[in-house]
Amino acid sequence: MNLFQQIPPDADRTEERGRAPLAARMRPRTLDEFVGQEHLIGPGKPLRLQIERDDPGSIIFWGPPGVGKTTLAQIIANITRAEFIEFSAVLSGIKEIKQVMADAEKARQFGTRTIVFIDEIHRFNKAQQDAFLPYVESGAIRLIGATTENPSFEVISALLSRCRVYVLQPLTEEQIVLLLRRAVEDKERGLGELNVGVSDDVLKKIAAYSSGDARSAYNVLEVAAGVAKQLAEPGKQPDVSEQMIADALQKRVLMYDKTGEEHYNIISALHKSVRNSDPDAALYWLARMIEAGEDPLYIARRVIRMAVEDIGLADPNAMSICLAAKETVHFLGQPEGNLALAQAVVYLSIAPKSNSVYMAYGSVRRDVEQTAQEPVPLHIRNAPTRLMKDLGYGSGYQYAHDLDTKVADMDCLPDKLRGRVYYRPTEEGIEKRIKDRLQEIKRRRAEAARAAQRSPKNNPESHGE
Repeated sequence: MNLFQQIPPDADRTEERGRAPLAARMRPRTLDEFVGQEHLIGPGKPLRLQIERDDPGSIIFWGPPGVGKTTLAQIIANITRAEFIEFSAVLSGIKEIKQVMADAEKARQFGTRTIVFIDEIHRFNKAQQDAFLPYVESGAIRLIGATTENPSFEVISALLSRCRVYVLQPLTEEQIVLLLRRAVEDKERGLGELNVGVSDDVLKKIAAYSSGDARSAYNVLEVAAGVAKQLAEPGKQPDVSEQMIADALQKRVLMYDKTGEEHYNIISALHKSVRNSDPDAALYWLARMIEAGEDPLYIARRVIRMAVEDIGLADPNAMSICLAAKETVHFLGQPEGNLALAQAVVYLSIAPKSNSVYMAYGSVRRDVEQTAQEPVPLHIRNAPTRLMKDLGYGSGYQYAHDLDTKVADMDCLPDKLRGRVYYRPTEEGIEKRIKDRLQEIKRRRAEAARAAQRSPKNNPESHGE
């Protein structure tokens, strides 16, 4: 790879334009042609000011596919008259990186500025990202990276600290319709020479199914326009129908990455919808995950977690429903198993909610971690040998089944934690009955204490565990 063999981004080759996909041909060449991201490139906005000032700082563009990350990098190169070198993190290695960096260093000595654009920078490993650091630091290159993943997790901190991160948003349906209408009418770069008829309703259908991805929308339009041209009767204008769009789409483009941030965003949305007793929202987020290809057993595991964390003993049956859904997914597979997951999610959403066990265990865990490892009280220790009995193991233990109250006045926590209350049931669902039961246990324990005080002696005999 040689710096001086790179094709500048504004290269105008008619033959290459003809072969390029519609999305590449319609790529905006100036900021005025660019659609979307007004929060960054509108008048007085941060990225526009950086471009207009010819600020040489390095940049990371973070956003979903098809929103203009590569286009913005090329526009910056055009405006600043810099050499533009594009890397693919999938195809490039350390050797290519070092060669291009050396070329950029030489070019700087002759007054030539170099922009190195890295698509999918999150796919570069630490060593590859480290290779850019000295050249970014010295100003030999201006690095512009593009990523669909959260750069906080995917870009090394040393490189991230030397870049400004700009977050790009998915395009709105109105913005995509505008871009598609331009493509239909543009005779130089678009589909204007085909003279196809495309209604606004058809363009809106494409936009609705593109999930904010302009590249995907262009691809669907190009395929549908080609079909319309082939099927048109001689002498009549070819019209793109909704059926042609449906055939070109095949399946809606769903923005989802099973290992990336969107994966965690959507499972979080599902969990919070269940917790907030919103079955409609919960079903929506569940379907988003399933239809995007998420592993249904992963969803089943998370749904079981919801039953434990957010329903708990307010409805113990919730756990059984979720475990049954997991077994159904495992046994039947898809699509039948999807309905079992939907049933479980709806059940959890409408079930009474309690996180009392979750909170109780958290409190217990903190005490276990932050207090001394207290010995088990002697009276509840097991005493399988004569020596242990002689040492007092099990002495004073009261066998609850032998008592009229069925509850002994006996502390089972270590002395230093005596009186701790971890589990506090709510008034929701079955936990209301549990709360009443705990009050009854407390009453019986007090009754047992009074009985013990009246008795002239206690029964020291152990009845086992």
